Amino acid sequence: MDETRNPWITKQTSVAYENPWIRVEHHDVVNPAGGDGIYGLVRYKNHAIGIVPIDAAGYTYLVGQYRYALDAYSWEIPEGGCPAGEDTLATAKRELKEETGLVAEEWQQIIEFHLSNSVSDEWGVAYVARGLHQQEAEPEDTEQLKLRRLPLSEAIDMTLDGRITDAVSVLALQRVRLMGLDKGKLPD
Repeated sequence: MDETRNPWITKQTSVAYENPWIRVEHHDVVNPAGGDGIYGLVRYKNHAIGIVPIDAAGYTYLVGQYRYALDAYSWEIPEGGCPAGEDTLATAKRELKEETGLVAEEWQQIIEFHLSNSVSDEWGVAYVARGLHQQEAEPEDTEQLKLRRLPLSEAIDMTLDGRITDAVSVLALQRVRLMGLDKGKLPD
C-alpha cells in the first residue's frame, strides 16, 4: 500500500452549508474499493487552540461554560479559534487573556492534533503558559464563563474520571502529564 497515494477519487463537491466558522461539503466519490459513494466533510475556518496555564504554585485554571452543542455544562482548559493567517501563539495569548484575564511570560507548544479526522479537517495546537499575571478577563458576548483555579494534578485526574471530556483539554492535560510538567519539570 502506497501511503502517499490517495485511494479516494472525488467526482463532484458541493457546499451544503456555510457560516463564518465552518463549511459543510457533500462529496460524490469513488471509494478505495472502486464503488460509488458519498462523503460528508466539515471544513473548519479556524484552528483549535488550547492553553494549560500553570502558576508558580503548580495550579492551573479551567473555564466552565454551558456548551450548546452538547446541551451540557463543560469544564475545559482555556481555548478558542485561530483565524486563517493568524499566528497560533498570538491567538493563544489572546484567548488566555480573554477567558481568564491571565497574561503569561513563558509559552511552550506541547502538542498538535487533528480532531475527528474521519469527518473534519480540524487541526489544533496546545500550549503551556507560565509566569502568570492576573488582569481583567474580556469574554466574548457568546461566553458566560466561570473560572476555576485548582491543582494541576486534579485537572489531569478530571480527564481520567470523566469530569473533563473536551478533546482539546484531555489531549493537552494528558500531554502535560506525559512531559512531567505536572511534577514541576521545567519545559525544554
